[in-house]
Amino acid sequence: MNPLDPATFLPEQLLRTLRERAVVHDRDNTFPTDDLADLRETGYLRLLVPTELGGLGASLLEASRIQRRLAQAAPATALSMNMHLVVTGAALHAHRLGVGEVRTILENAAAGQLFAFGISEPGNDAMLFDSSTRAEEQEDGGYRVTGTKIFTSLAPVWDRLVVHGRVAEATEADPRLAFGVLERTGEVETLDDWDTHGMRPSQSCTTRLHGARIPGDRVLTHTPVGPNPDPFVMGIFGAFELLIASVYTGVAERAVAVGADIAATRRSVTKDIVHADDPDIRRRLADAAIGLDGAVLQIEKVMADLDALGTGEGGAGTVDHGARWFLHFSGVKSRATEAAISAVDQVLRASGGSQYSRRSELERLSRDVRAGMYHPSDEESVHASYATALLGEIGASRPPLGR
Repeated sequence: MNPLDPATFLPEQLLRTLRERAVVHDRDNTFPTDDLADLRETGYLRLLVPTELGGLGASLLEASRIQRRLAQAAPATALSMNMHLVVTGAALHAHRLGVGEVRTILENAAAGQLFAFGISEPGNDAMLFDSSTRAEEQEDGGYRVTGTKIFTSLAPVWDRLVVHGRVAEATEADPRLAFGVLERTGEVETLDDWDTHGMRPSQSCTTRLHGARIPGDRVLTHTPVGPNPDPFVMGIFGAFELLIASVYTGVAERAVAVGADIAATRRSVTKDIVHADDPDIRRRLADAAIGLDGAVLQIEKVMADLDALGTGEGGAGTVDHGARWFLHFSGVKSRATEAAISAVDQVLRASGGSQYSRRSELERLSRDVRAGMYHPSDEESVHASYATALLGEIGASRPPLGR
């Protein structure tokens, strides 16, 4: 039996417990500390750490499957744990490619340290590729970082935070970003400002950095401003987009399962049949399932390709996407989250007005799944990237128009 098989790693009894807690934490807008404790026991924090460094040695593909299963029970818990897995997944990718600076992330995770991810900033559409946070270099080669990070999942409980900032001394002709790891100190302020429509237990609060210190030995990489192939940055982008897609696909998979159960027991008075025999209901649920099947296949394909790129163990069916990696990461995220939202909506339409009640699991899932549209890469960014790949930059020189 494979210990990393999702059904073995997250047994049904644990999922039932997590699902019951999710109702309470959504209602009370609280972080699921008991969920975190249970997941620690399973080895979740060590999931993507290689076995030789004290971890479970999971692949990114295995982590994606486990995250889909967790999201079927506790979406916000899965979204929160995603951030730890994004950091350790990026470190795993870079470690596979020989980047020594990321080793401490993997060792700390193996020792039980919980990582979070402080990249998103107000108004920063460039995300990983630029920063409004100021990074001032110190004598030890580290930095003092000052700025505001938003959507910091795991905000109340993280032990280490990966952040980036624009290097203050860099010239405008050669702007640079520094990425590193900081700890909780008095220079790190976590606001209590998370009160949202969905994914409430994730407690993705705002984080303010007031000259917070990244020691020299915790600097992970430097990159130019703009898209670049740095292994750690590529690992962040790929793990983030594909694990986000996994979570929202898992949410929708649970919705379809709930909808099928409802259809099997709910009866139409006018047609005198169960809804499972109603052609309109059947079509809606089938449409939801078709969309999710496509999402799963896309996620698994690109995850397997990313694993192969890092390990150099590519085989039949795996591809190095070259210059199109970032397009594929963002494209899969976009298609999967949109398919998830559409699937949940179809299930709601098939399941009757009682699912509008706050007592309904589908009502909660319908709120949680909508958070997917706000994660990078958003629809505008994805379409802009694909348009540039097809047509070049806006205003680029073109062949003369024919007469």
